[in-house]
Amino acid sequence: MARIVKKFGGTSVGDMERMRRAALRVKRAHEAGDEVAVVVSAMAGETNRLIALCQEASPLHDAREYDTVVASGEQVSAGLFAILLQSMGVPARSWTGWQVPVRTSDRHGAALIEEIDTRRLEERLARREVPVMTGFQGVGPDRRVTTLGRGGSDTSAVALAAALHAERCDIYTDVDGVFTTDPRIVAKARKLERITYEEMLEMASLGAKVLQIRSVALAMTHGVRVQVRSSFNEVSGTLLVNEDEIVEQELVTGLAYSKADAVITLYGVPDRPGRAAAVFGPLAEAGIIVDMIVQSTTPADGHAEITFTVPAEELGRALDALEGAREKIGFARLESNSDVVKISVIGIGMRSHAGVANTMFATLAEKGVPILAISTSEIKVSVLIDAAYTELALRALHSAYGLDAA
Repeated sequence: MARIVKKFGGTSVGDMERMRRAALRVKRAHEAGDEVAVVVSAMAGETNRLIALCQEASPLHDAREYDTVVASGEQVSAGLFAILLQSMGVPARSWTGWQVPVRTSDRHGAALIEEIDTRRLEERLARREVPVMTGFQGVGPDRRVTTLGRGGSDTSAVALAAALHAERCDIYTDVDGVFTTDPRIVAKARKLERITYEEMLEMASLGAKVLQIRSVALAMTHGVRVQVRSSFNEVSGTLLVNEDEIVEQELVTGLAYSKADAVITLYGVPDRPGRAAAVFGPLAEAGIIVDMIVQSTTPADGHAEITFTVPAEELGRALDALEGAREKIGFARLESNSDVVKISVIGIGMRSHAGVANTMFATLAEKGVPILAISTSEIKVSVLIDAAYTELALRALHSAYGLDAA
């Protein structure tokens, strides 16, 4: 007998037929003797509908009332899921975040989980009842409903698994697991049987949308074994594990890509001490995160060229901040482009092997793909390229690192 938390995302509970199929999975596990707790998302598209209603009511709506509205989607899913289990002969009861309770900070719309009081859930599990908990939500210090931000149901599930000391947290989604890269672009992408928390964290932060970043970080912190599985077939998924559980480490585990960045280049920046602070200070004051940075200097004329990336959604504010500081910075002109993509190669094997970056640069050069910027960390190398080269670059790099399926 094992204690397992099973989380079903929006596509997995998108309609009654899909929800019934998910409930059957829970029924089978329950009949096999497992103690099962369930976490559900709102039905596919429901959260977007509720957000739109809030916007329609008032663009400057109260964040506390926003949470009250958007949290209702998960409540519907939890109630329906419990009804389905009951109809199958499985004792079940729905639980909202405030009933458990899942205690959070008071930052409405992006609350942090502080504690999950599992005493009531433990009692129900001991009675062989299946608790069905709403994901994405909790209760703040003022006893108001809070939400955790988009994708927060993954975080709810991992946090519950940690609090219940569950053997595993199964996250059911619309893909078979974690792949070496996006199989919609690279047909030869293959599913990974295992991936380390650290690699998954990098992949999630660099564009892979299989798991929410906060949930991976939480799993890594608390040592929760997470399995990503498909709701639509019985294929074994991908297990997130500690590094020491992977016997033979691949040099590169996978590739991620993101179109969430924009690039800005400042020309004619005076080459003098403090120029970087003059450029990035106004951006920091505006709360804009800068990622990749490339700087080049022409000694002959005493000027520099500085290129960097910012979140694409913040491009307008970034340009306003720079124009407002033009006199202080002293740049001659600036250019921006949001039609770019960041491609990253990721793998814990990089720690002990050289040449990963060189393979990346040589492969892209061979394909005639210009590199606009570069950034690195201990287990990843990222490059910024024009978005038009996305598919070519991903396929070429996937083959270059020997990731293609046989």
